[in-house]
Amino acid sequence: MKTFLDGVWKWCTTEGVKVIIAIIILIISFALINFFNGRIRKLCAKRKFDKTLSKTLTYVFKHVLRILVLLALLGYLGFDTSGVAALLATGGLSVGLALQGSLSNIAGGFLLMILRPIRIDDYIEACGVSGTVDDIHLIYTYIKTVDNTVIAIPNGNLANSTITNYSKTENRRLDMNFSISYNEDFARAQKAVLEVLNEHPLIIKQPAPVCRMSSHGESSIGIVSKAWVKSDDYWNVQYDLLEQIKVKFDELKIEIPFNQLDVHMKNEETKTVDKTN
Repeated sequence: MKTFLDGVWKWCTTEGVKVIIAIIILIISFALINFFNGRIRKLCAKRKFDKTLSKTLTYVFKHVLRILVLLALLGYLGFDTSGVAALLATGGLSVGLALQGSLSNIAGGFLLMILRPIRIDDYIEACGVSGTVDDIHLIYTYIKTVDNTVIAIPNGNLANSTITNYSKTENRRLDMNFSISYNEDFARAQKAVLEVLNEHPLIIKQPAPVCRMSSHGESSIGIVSKAWVKSDDYWNVQYDLLEQIKVKFDELKIEIPFNQLDVHMKNEETKTVDKTN
């Protein structure tokens, strides 16, 4: 018993102290990493550094430093880190073979970082989903839809799909279609649409808005309007124009046709012949 207690005491005064020191260093190191990681993110935001790169780089920076601290502490405690590195490499190979899909997502994440088809806060449409890019991680890209639902898209799928980025350019052209009756004066309807377009404060004046006849339909004349707006104002302007042009047409009594179905009933007289024997 005395030998056992002496062994425990010896371990506590030698290896035990090293373990306690390692735990303290681990806690302090992780706290410092989190602190500097937060400071770097705030500095990037203050200097308006690209949000996509800053989030991704600080995320990778934090986890790489944590792994380095763990390896250093293992070496301090007497573990052979070269063996650990070999074990990690072997395990990484095995996991890589089992998780080929995840590795393709990681590769897709790097492609998104390098080629930059999308950025955080961009409004995009891809993989059957449309919304604002909320965050880009190594495996998933998170899209926030207009109803505030967050959808995670695997980066492998996203990198290999067609991406429509509505925020890539500063301005967008808003095309809208309207219909008027054949009995209406097209010039009067065209003038009414242009008045609404030119009076809207969010429509860009140069290039000037355009309104032309677009089609001769079966029961109506098609009118198309084209106007340039800021990308951020696109939806608000579209809703405004739909409402304001309807009000304008009503004021001028311009008829907006709608599909009608005429049903004709044909009555046939039935003759009854009385046969009397």
